[in-house]
Amino acid sequence: MMFCGSYRPSDVELLLKPITIDFMADLELKESLIQSGKRHYSEMLSPEKVPSERYLGLFHDAHQRNRAQLSGDCLRLAQLLYEKHGSDLALVSLARAGTPIGAVLRHLVARISGTHPAHYSISIIRDRGIDTAALGEILSRGHRPESIAFIDGWTGKGVISRELTKAITQYNRSHGTAIDPGLNVLTDLAGSAALAASSEDYLISSSILNSTISGLVSRSILNEAIQPGEYHGCVFFEEFAEHDLSQWFVDDVMAGAIEHLENGGAPRSPELSRNAQAEVSRVYMKEAMTQYGVTDENLIKPGIGEATRVLLRRFPQRVIVRDCHDRKVAHLVALAEEKAVPVETDASLPYNAVSIIRSARDA
Repeated sequence: MMFCGSYRPSDVELLLKPITIDFMADLELKESLIQSGKRHYSEMLSPEKVPSERYLGLFHDAHQRNRAQLSGDCLRLAQLLYEKHGSDLALVSLARAGTPIGAVLRHLVARISGTHPAHYSISIIRDRGIDTAALGEILSRGHRPESIAFIDGWTGKGVISRELTKAITQYNRSHGTAIDPGLNVLTDLAGSAALAASSEDYLISSSILNSTISGLVSRSILNEAIQPGEYHGCVFFEEFAEHDLSQWFVDDVMAGAIEHLENGGAPRSPELSRNAQAEVSRVYMKEAMTQYGVTDENLIKPGIGEATRVLLRRFPQRVIVRDCHDRKVAHLVALAEEKAVPVETDASLPYNAVSIIRSARDA
């Protein structure tokens, strides 16, 4: 039976296995287990709750302020993907941050081309690779390997881009396929994407909510409940249905993109070469690790999307923003206040925001 979470079947098919899990409510313990190597982050899941009225208000405000750029970048990326793949295109978004964007792209490609590309969402996990069972299922349905385009919302440090390249290179070698290992995103902060509409650090509003904007599914899980040959797992939060914004987000961004189409197309973002963007990322990470005494780069999360996710589900030590009065980071400042996380200002920051995860050694 097709699983699409709270999305419409025309939006996406989620190649994930709904499971139950004992939630890890103690974030300090969770961080300690992850950083000590005793447990992998994909084996555990923090409980989710619906956003407060205050935070939901910040979300809607942020969405409206970024709607024109978000919808324009979705349109631009849809055009780039269709130019590259034509009517053969099969969209494969990376669960779960890529799923809302992939759903928009699926409808936009249909709108601009008259074709109806498939859209699947599958799991990829840092240090564990891609879900090969899900990838095999996609190929078994007759999609040519060359037609597959992997979708995510953004790149931060480029960790998932590198994980994808490594995993798909191995898959191609062992299966004799020629799947493109490139990652296609709306905004490429790391200079590691194959295609990107932008390299600006702006707020992709779907990044600041959890399951209620991602089909009511959790991030992907790979623990003892997943048997060999099964899809990676997820929790389906049916109890949050009355708060769900998943279909609304797809429809609203689509409406914004259609406005761009009717007004002559998507505006182009300022060009910045991948090499230049990668150098910005490399230099910042090196300086930040020295400045904050961090030895594990996984504890530094650059970019407004990654910084927000840390506050939503990790144990942050601090948040750094370029300008604490900028409305772009209002939701971050509010979250930090709720969680008593210090906020620092650094006008030289090459991003709008960065979160530093607390080291387990500091606990």
